Amino acid sequence: MRSQKASNPTFGELFTPKLLTVLREGYGARQLRADFVAGLTVAIVALPLSMAIAIASGTGPERGLYAAIVGGFLVSLLGGSRFQVGGPAGAFIVLVAATVARHGVEGMLLATFLSGLILLAIGYLRLGTYIKFIPYPVTVGFTAGIAVIIFASQIKDFLGLVMGGVEPGPLVEKLPFLYAALPSVTTEAVAIGVVTLATIVLFRTFAPRIPGMLVAVLLATLLALALGLGIETIGSKFGEIPRSLPAPAMPSLSAAKIVAVFPDAMSFALLGAIESLLSAVVADGMSGRRHRSNCELVAQGYANLASALFGGLPVAGTIARTATNVRSGAHGPVSGMLHSVFLLGFMIVAAPLASYIPLAALAGVLIHVSWNMAEKTAFGQLVKSSREDALIVLSTFVLTIFVDLATGILVGFAIGSVVFINRMAGSISVEAASYLPIADQADSDRKGAIGFGENLVHNKDIAVYKISGAFFFGAASTVSAVMERIADQHKAFIVDISGVPFLDSSGANAMEVLARRTHKRHVMLILAGGNESVVKTLRAHGVRTPVAHYAGDIKHGAEIARRHLHSHKDQRH
Repeated sequence: MRSQKASNPTFGELFTPKLLTVLREGYGARQLRADFVAGLTVAIVALPLSMAIAIASGTGPERGLYAAIVGGFLVSLLGGSRFQVGGPAGAFIVLVAATVARHGVEGMLLATFLSGLILLAIGYLRLGTYIKFIPYPVTVGFTAGIAVIIFASQIKDFLGLVMGGVEPGPLVEKLPFLYAALPSVTTEAVAIGVVTLATIVLFRTFAPRIPGMLVAVLLATLLALALGLGIETIGSKFGEIPRSLPAPAMPSLSAAKIVAVFPDAMSFALLGAIESLLSAVVADGMSGRRHRSNCELVAQGYANLASALFGGLPVAGTIARTATNVRSGAHGPVSGMLHSVFLLGFMIVAAPLASYIPLAALAGVLIHVSWNMAEKTAFGQLVKSSREDALIVLSTFVLTIFVDLATGILVGFAIGSVVFINRMAGSISVEAASYLPIADQADSDRKGAIGFGENLVHNKDIAVYKISGAFFFGAASTVSAVMERIADQHKAFIVDISGVPFLDSSGANAMEVLARRTHKRHVMLILAGGNESVVKTLRAHGVRTPVAHYAGDIKHGAEIARRHLHSHKDQRH
C-alpha cells in the first residue's frame, strides 16, 4: 500500500502548501525568530533590486515593489517550497520591456494576468514535472543571453548618457545608438556607478552577511546629495514613489487585446515556470528539502494574477532572494511572507527618500546581477565538453540575444532533443550469444541436442541474439536491418529482449515486420525475457502466435527451439 501511495500521490499531497506542512510539524517562538531575521534580510536585498528591475523593464519603480509585496506574499503563502521567495526577476526584464514597448503598461498587466491563468493550468494539470526536460545547456544559454541583454540595458544610466531619442530595445539596434551617444558621458554618473559596484563586490567578498546592495545604494545616494551631483535620480525621472498599495483593479480586457498580448503571456508563463522551479531546486540543494513542483506553479499562478490586479510586474521565484533566505537561517515560508510585510513597511515609511536614489546606482546593482546571472563557468564547461553541447548552448545564447527568448528556448530545445535521440539511438546494441542454454542439463547428453555451453557456431539451425537499450523510432531501422539479415540464415531465431526497458510503436512495427518475414520463410521466431510493458506493446502490434512465440527467459526459449527442430526432424523421417 505504501509503494502505491508513493507512486500515485493524492491531490492533497500534491497541492498542499508547504506552509501547512511546516505548521503541522510545530511552529513556535524559536522558528518565528529565525523567519523574522531571514525575512528582514531578504527584504533589505529585495528593496533596491525590485525598483531597479522595474525601471530596467520600462516601468515605474513602484511596480517592482507591488510585485514583490503582493506576489511575493502569495508565493510563500501558497507555494510548494519551504524557502522560495518570489518577486520581480531580472530574467523578466527583456520580456517585460519588449511587452511595454509594444502594448504599453496596460498590455503588460494583461499579459501578466493571463500568464497567471496559464501557470494555474500548468500546475493543476500536473505538467510541472515536464519542465525538467528542458536540457541544461538550453537553461545556461538563455540565462547567459538574458544577462548580456540586461547588461546592455544598463549602459545608458551607468554612463549617464544623453540620448537623442528613444533607446531601441533590440541589441543590434541598441549598440550603435549607445555608441553614438558616448560623447555625452557624465563623469559623475560613472563615478556613482563604479562606487556602487565596488561596494557590492567588497561586501560580497569580505562581509557576505551584510546586505551589500542596500549599503551600496545608500552610500551612492548620500554621496550624490552631499556633493550636489546633478545626475538623474528616481525622483527626477519618475516622481515620488507612492506610500501605499493601489486599490486592486482588473486590467482592461478586450478580445483583440487578449489575442495581441497572448504570446507575451505565454513567454511570461514559460520563463516564470522555468525560473521558479530552478530556484526551488537550488533551495532544495542548499537545505536538503524537496519542493512540490506543481504546487509551486499554482502559487506562481495566483501570485501573477494578484500582481496584475495591483499593477505589479510578473512574479517568479528568484534565486538570489531564495538563496539569501536559506543562508539567513529561515525555517519555512513565513520568512517569505514577512519579507513582503517588511517591504510594505519600507514603502510606507521611506518612499519619499527613494526619490533621491541615483539611476546610476541602480544600474550598478543590475550590472552586478547580470554578471552573476551569466553562469560563466558552466557556459565555458559546456562549450568545451562536446560539440553537441556547444551547439545547443551557443545557439540558445545567440538567438536569445539577437532574436528573442522564446525562439532561443525553442530552437535550443529542438537541437537538444535531436542530440538526445541520436545518442539514444547509438546506445542500442544487437549482440550475438556465443552459447545456448537448455532447460534441462540431462538433455545435453541426448544426441543432436543443443547443450548448455555448446558453441553456437556448430549449430547452424539456431541463433540467439540480445537487444539492449531503448528500442524506439530513432533505432528501429538500424536494429530491423540487422535482425532481418541474421534471421534468414537459420531455422530458429531467439531474440533476448530482457535488456529492452522501453519499446515504442516504431520498434514494435519493426519487430512485427521481422516476425512476418521469418514466419513466411518458415523460421521460428522466439522472443525471450520481455517485460510486461514491452510484450503488451508487441502483442498490440500483431507480434503474436503463429508469427512469434514468447518465452520467459533464454532457457525457456531454447527448449521451445529444441522441440521445434526435433519435430521437423521427426517429420522428415
